[in-house]
Amino acid sequence: MWYNFSKYFTAHIIPIKSTGENDYINIISAETATGEMFLKDKRWDIMEFKPEMGNGVDSWKEVNLVYNSALREISTKLEILNDEFQHVHQYNPIEHIKSRIKTPESIVKKLRKNGYESTIPNMVKYVNDIAGIRVICSFTSDIYRIAEMLIKQSDLKVISVKDYIQRPKPSGYKSYHLIVTVPVFLSDRIVDAKVEIQIRTVAMDFWASLEHKIHYKFEGNVPEHIKRELIECASMVSDLDMRMLSLNEEVQHQLHQETVPDPLVIKKASGG
Repeated sequence: MWYNFSKYFTAHIIPIKSTGENDYINIISAETATGEMFLKDKRWDIMEFKPEMGNGVDSWKEVNLVYNSALREISTKLEILNDEFQHVHQYNPIEHIKSRIKTPESIVKKLRKNGYESTIPNMVKYVNDIAGIRVICSFTSDIYRIAEMLIKQSDLKVISVKDYIQRPKPSGYKSYHLIVTVPVFLSDRIVDAKVEIQIRTVAMDFWASLEHKIHYKFEGNVPEHIKRELIECASMVSDLDMRMLSLNEEVQHQLHQETVPDPLVIKKASGG
């Protein structure tokens, strides 16, 4: 069950004119005589009212704390599972892990796109990827192993699953997405925080990173010939993943054959 942040504060996020595309966020806080707290940066005014409880908790900082804590919990789970896999199977399915918290600017844009007012309660309720973690694997088979291990975790609640590997996006994008809630244990309460987990291969991640950069440079209006090239590249990435998986399975099979004793050799050695 989601912790109700609106019980403690109300917030309004009001966009102001940007001073430039590459401005760095430099937040300054100030308080008015009426007790209203303002957070400002070069592109956004975030007007926040103090918590009704009067304990001085800053709303955005508290939300940030909860989501960062949720990311640390998921990261720790993944590291433990990877270590266990190495112990049991002498193999690490995870190449590396990336994590991030969505910026206030991106959150406001997403809320507006979906027709919601830019408030922190709406942010918590309607934006599922404020906390995001990306798991990069060597092979497609690893993706499903990791997803299965995460889904079996008793303290994680799976909200949604999107398999873009079996059903790629029209752009060619492939990845496996999970949205889960993880309990964050604070000093006086438990907060269920949503985290989006993306699991993909190294090749899928390379393609997705390039596609994202191209999409950003053209502000969403990518020329048709570049879209076609990206789709062709996505097909090449899929072929590469399949060939690498097949090659790895062949290697594992050969290694297994070498380590399994020959019954005839054992029989001769025993004098049978």
